[in-house]
Amino acid sequence: MSEIDAATTSVPQRPFDTRSFRQTLGRFVTGVTVITTEIDGQIRAMTASSFTSLSLEPPLVLFCVGKATRTGQAIHSASGFSVNILRHDQQALSTYFAGGWKEPQSPPFSFVSWSGGPRLEGCAAALGCAIQSIQEGGDHWIVIGRVLELYGTEEACPPLVFCGGRYTTVRSAGHAESVDLTYLISGF
Repeated sequence: MSEIDAATTSVPQRPFDTRSFRQTLGRFVTGVTVITTEIDGQIRAMTASSFTSLSLEPPLVLFCVGKATRTGQAIHSASGFSVNILRHDQQALSTYFAGGWKEPQSPPFSFVSWSGGPRLEGCAAALGCAIQSIQEGGDHWIVIGRVLELYGTEEACPPLVFCGGRYTTVRSAGHAESVDLTYLISGF
């Protein structure tokens, strides 16, 4: 048995409920994206914070989508998707595409045709992707995409971030303290 196996088998498992699990995960700060795809001529869009880069070579990213959601039920019919990274002032769009919008009129938005899937006009950055694979992940699908195209605005704008069940902001790079961390990655 390896050290890792021995360490994991000696830790007693404590039962916890879904709410506690969700609250614990909520302490992790995430960026906010809108994932879009086009299936049978219909644009599907969903807010997702479960997005991450996976590989530089080849360029791969992934997002997770609940199996019970409309997008989750249709994702196997998609050939691609786009990841639209939201700006700090696009909280209304995040709420709208998450299904939490309470106003009678939707916030203004538009999509442009793009590689992988429709791109949300006005986002801070975007990645157009072809679906490489879809993996099982409990009650979610893990969708892996090969990046085909990149988009970014010229203007510097803070991203929309989420932590502890709330939207929040981060200081812009111009206001952040500059720290040299290259020594941390020199071994990689």
